Amino acid sequence: MTDPSGEPVREDTDRDVRRRGLLRWGLGIAALVVFNVVVFWLFGTSQVQDFLTHLEGWAVPGAFLLAFLTNVTVALPVPYNPIVLQMMEASDVPWLLALVVALGASLGEISGYLAGRAGKGSFQGTRFGNWVARQLHHPARSFWVVVAISAPPFPAFDVAGMAAGALGMKWWLFFSGAFTGRLIRFALFAAFVVWVQ
Repeated sequence: MTDPSGEPVREDTDRDVRRRGLLRWGLGIAALVVFNVVVFWLFGTSQVQDFLTHLEGWAVPGAFLLAFLTNVTVALPVPYNPIVLQMMEASDVPWLLALVVALGASLGEISGYLAGRAGKGSFQGTRFGNWVARQLHHPARSFWVVVAISAPPFPAFDVAGMAAGALGMKWWLFFSGAFTGRLIRFALFAAFVVWVQ
């Protein structure tokens, strides 16, 4: 094949496309790890600790911030579910906390999705990758797959977010599935707290 000037045009092979996709994905994950380390370091500073101490009486914004920050950090996962349960037990509005925590967690999960978008194409070419791609390309099925993975306390949900981003799932569909799953989880937490009290 030649271009209009008569020079031969080199066609990208599948291997080259996959290699570039893996490189972009690796760079995206490296940037995410650096971001996580910076956030982890910031949590140790006295200014951030003072700020978090001042949020003690503000359960709703504190719950949102907790859910967002613990879900935006992928490399250093923080088990926040027990903290959320304790916040709900101490609160008069556990249902509102369920909604706010689900929103914060879903917004935080966008970081994994964006890392996957950076490595778009890196999941294709394997049997498993092709199966996942088929599930995530079908709008109704992909939504329910994300809901099913995000509802239980599944520590590897970030991998699903990266896969969704890499395979081109629409961001609003990913976000709405993650939000629905997280809302189910935290509504069950709130129901447990209300039932126990």
